Amino acid sequence: MRLRPEEPADTGAVRRVLAGAFARPDVTTPPEVGLVDELRGSAEWLPALAMVAEYGGEVVGYALLTRVRVRSDRDDVAALVLGPVAVAPHRQRIGLGSAVVQAVLDAAAELGERLVVVLGDPAFYRRFGFGRADRLGLTSPWSGLGEPWQARVLPSVGGGTGPPAPGEVIFPPPWSKV
Repeated sequence: MRLRPEEPADTGAVRRVLAGAFARPDVTTPPEVGLVDELRGSAEWLPALAMVAEYGGEVVGYALLTRVRVRSDRDDVAALVLGPVAVAPHRQRIGLGSAVVQAVLDAAAELGERLVVVLGDPAFYRRFGFGRADRLGLTSPWSGLGEPWQARVLPSVGGGTGPPAPGEVIFPPPWSKV
């Protein structure tokens, strides 16, 4: 297995991984495919934080962190959202998803990022240090879902300590289509 940032030549392979992982009988193309396509062309796209997993020379896993903002009474600060995370169906359940998520979180921490939010299975994301986002005072359109709305404060490379200020997480427009 090889973990690395996505390259322009990976676009088709990433689309196939997303389409396979999020396939549903009621849609031709899962919305996650369009989400990534739209984010790629946006200011919120951070190329170093779009990570692929290769297995046997084939791109079979993907994890993406893109920019969001946390708006509070005092401030408007940068944060990240994790997703989509996907593994090709024929390569699931062998640790590729965990590996690519850990790789993208490590890359974010190395870049000095402090906060990541995610909407997903608490049993899966807990192993990476995520917990309920409402405990940090973070709200979003998904706050009402409870436990699946999660956040993680990354280790600080710049010496900052403590959790971020509570506030509303503002997602870029492409997220409204998922």
